[in-house]
Amino acid sequence: MRVLIAEHDYPLYTQLLQRLAPDLQLQSSGDSEELSRMAGECPVWLGQPDLLATLLRQGHKPAWLQSTWAGITPLLAEGLKRDYRLTRAVGIFGQVMAEYVLTYMLGHEREVMARLVSQVERKWDNRMGQSLVGRKVLIVGAGDIGQTVAQFLLPFGVELHAIATTARELAPFKEVGVLSDLPRLVGQVDYVINLLPNTPDTHDVYDAELFAQFNPNAVFINAGRGVSVVDADLVEALRVGHLAGAVIDVCRQEPLPAKHPFWTAWGLLLTGHSSAPTSPPMMAQLFVDNLRAYQAGEALRGEVDFDRGY
Repeated sequence: MRVLIAEHDYPLYTQLLQRLAPDLQLQSSGDSEELSRMAGECPVWLGQPDLLATLLRQGHKPAWLQSTWAGITPLLAEGLKRDYRLTRAVGIFGQVMAEYVLTYMLGHEREVMARLVSQVERKWDNRMGQSLVGRKVLIVGAGDIGQTVAQFLLPFGVELHAIATTARELAPFKEVGVLSDLPRLVGQVDYVINLLPNTPDTHDVYDAELFAQFNPNAVFINAGRGVSVVDADLVEALRVGHLAGAVIDVCRQEPLPAKHPFWTAWGLLLTGHSSAPTSPPMMAQLFVDNLRAYQAGEALRGEVDFDRGY
């Protein structure tokens, strides 16, 4: 089986896959022209969507493409072929995303930023920190990653709520609603964690009208997609006190332009799209497991429905 690897870190992926599946014929290069030549010879592609989308635009097409990202937005661009099988990375981001979310939830409760300011000002800061016990958390996007994040939050004694594509009973959530339930739920919780994918239904979800419904003591964490947030509305909501703070990992334009209001917005912390980096060893194992399923004609983990966009 010929496999094309289109990754910035292709030497590492090549090494990992040679060890896990020595029967594979691996093709890769750091040269875009050579990569394009190889693409026509390989029925299976593995790599990052931005590089692979370029190959699709050139007229190449795989039988099956395994993305190394959870998000596959570049591959859904208008005009690109969709007559192939596409799988996204699943099952490898849950814990690292939970660690990211917990970092900033605990940092907020313990007022870490305020203590740093006190230290710079040489003020002895003996304020008592708060606990996560009893805090209410809304996870917006209760898919593979969202459900794993919930499991990691559970031991901290929080009350969990979720938004998903369909309302249903799902442990450990007290309630799973749909997007139309957001205005009601955001006013009842202490943390709103956005993990929504980029689909037509998830653009501009967090606007002025919704932010006005937030609990003013709540923190908004966006580790999903930047297009879910109306940037100016978030900045204004923070200014007038509709919410206590925001941690923003993803933006509409990355890197963020120097004059963007997020840089100086009150109560907003930027984390530079660092919430859930891909682990190459875990990704390589996921690919090999999916490859064996592909060869056996079995279901693939993370297969994308092009109509839904995920």
